[in-house]
Amino acid sequence: MKKFLWIAGAFLIFASCNQQIEKTGYVNNTKVVSDFKEMKVAQEKWTKRNNEVRAELEEKAKQFQIEVQGYQNIMKSMSAANREKKEQELMNKQQALQREQQARMQEIQQGSQAEIDSIIGKVKTYIEEYGKKNGYTYIYGDTEASNILYGKEELDLTDTILKEINGGETTTSETKE
Repeated sequence: MKKFLWIAGAFLIFASCNQQIEKTGYVNNTKVVSDFKEMKVAQEKWTKRNNEVRAELEEKAKQFQIEVQGYQNIMKSMSAANREKKEQELMNKQQALQREQQARMQEIQQGSQAEIDSIIGKVKTYIEEYGKKNGYTYIYGDTEASNILYGKEELDLTDTILKEINGGETTTSETKE
């Protein structure tokens, strides 16, 4: 019986020694995405586009206001039928302006969201490939919700991944303490 226990114990020790050690790490997803060069370029592009569209729409709104003020200056001298016709025309212009504004802002929002989603997909794919290439069993993602409450600092791959994904450049917005 002692021999059996000794063999079973030796087998358990041998089996535990043969188990592979799982290599793990974690990445601050938010930091990697926000400090990724492509994301910064996309944000600048969409901010510029948004400002351009807003300026165009503001100019159209000013022109419309000038037209309304012009009408208000001469409306007393117009016949009731002409006033009604002009007011209907102005109301139609105002509605068209509002529809254009909504459509253009929605276009910007959808375009920027599609590009952001694409960039997030690239980052995720890059991290997956990095994990495979470097023998990681798991790379966990940490977000604003703090999925990882504690992790050894040497397991934090955020800066390493950022440097590689940005082609060797470090473009972090914050520095480690």
